[in-house]
Amino acid sequence: MKPSFRQTTRTESFKSWRFRTLMNWYPMFFGTGGKILFWSGDSQEVHLRLRRSIWTYNYVGTIFGGSMFSASDPFYMLMLLRILGNKYVVWDKAGSIRFRKPARQTLYTRYLLTDDDLDSIRQNVAANGQTERTFRLQWVDANEVVHAEIERLCYIADKAHYEQRKNDRQQSRFQR
Repeated sequence: MKPSFRQTTRTESFKSWRFRTLMNWYPMFFGTGGKILFWSGDSQEVHLRLRRSIWTYNYVGTIFGGSMFSASDPFYMLMLLRILGNKYVVWDKAGSIRFRKPARQTLYTRYLLTDDDLDSIRQNVAANGQTERTFRLQWVDANEVVHAEIERLCYIADKAHYEQRKNDRQQSRFQR
């Protein structure tokens, strides 16, 4: 039986499988020690694994916190970009990690964007031109014991709004 963090009703498409495979070989992600196990065809769910290895353990033999943090870095931004499309700008704006328990075993995490999350983001951007959203995830072991909690703050904007703000900032710099 799979642990509950690995269960899903979503399926992977060929396009998402290819993206996942290429991301796993992308040097900047490969170097974190993380591995993408699943990327749903609708990009609303992603599963990662982080093993303790020669590349990910620290001086005291536990998984290095930097590996946990870096392996979890780009995913909410990438998911939102793939879902919302090229009429939006999405940036990872901030991140924080809180360690709960040292990890000497393989860890897993699951990213999930619900339809309600996406509707809320679209509504806020339509009303304000931009929004920020904090997402939370946990690195857990096979027994679902939490080893670290991570928060990621994403900035999402309508591309036209973002470009206008960028132009306004540049003009104000020249006026000084």
